[in-house]
Amino acid sequence: MAVKTEAERLEDIRSAVQQMSFAYKGAEKRVAADGPVLSTPQLEIESEALRRAEAVLFAAGEPMSAEEVAASLPANVDASEILMTLQEVYAKRGVNLVEVGGKWRFQTARDLSYLFTEIREEDRKLSSAALETLAIIAYCQPVTRAEIEDVRGVAVSKGTLDILLECGWVKLTGRRRTPGRPVTYGTTSAFLEHFGLESLDTLPGKSDFQAAGLLDSALPVGFEMPRPGGSDDEELDPILSDNGDEDGNFHVDFLEEDNS
Repeated sequence: MAVKTEAERLEDIRSAVQQMSFAYKGAEKRVAADGPVLSTPQLEIESEALRRAEAVLFAAGEPMSAEEVAASLPANVDASEILMTLQEVYAKRGVNLVEVGGKWRFQTARDLSYLFTEIREEDRKLSSAALETLAIIAYCQPVTRAEIEDVRGVAVSKGTLDILLECGWVKLTGRRRTPGRPVTYGTTSAFLEHFGLESLDTLPGKSDFQAAGLLDSALPVGFEMPRPGGSDDEELDPILSDNGDEDGNFHVDFLEEDNS
């Protein structure tokens, strides 16, 4: 069965409204249950009012009050009655006209809400602490948390490292062969992709920072920018599982050579 386009579906809805309005088409008058006699011209005005109300509510980005809808209707038309009629027309459809907080809007029928899953993506701005930590990891990797704190001069919260791990810019690279067996951190290929770097060797150096005015011109004698991966890989051991056995999957995830 062919799938109807959005324009075709809207036309079907408008046709249904017109059919409802002209239920007694051909007769010159009709008698409302508790209202005055309506002539054919009045029926046409009501039909036009229904179409206009449908159009403005469909296009509205937020709920509209009856007064706001009335501004788009023909003169001497009761907006409240039009809205109630339109609500009845859509009562058994996939989209309903509902009143929320004194205003009106179209929304998906409640019994069909299971068909939709809402996914929201929100941009997250890294804190200065996270950016500093990321920079230290990039230039000094593989680096432990204690070494990061030594460079920054302040403690590094676990939350800061968790955010960088969640972003996919930082990974665990192994354990130091030192007392306590501390975990070391390094950057990932996602870090290179996000910052537009071909490799760690293309990270800005001392001359680049000086040219940008980001380093004090009166630098200490013998000052050198750290080089990524300055630590000897032989000083690191693979990450081990809690029972002391090497976890092969974990090893692949976090110790894989990054040749980007």
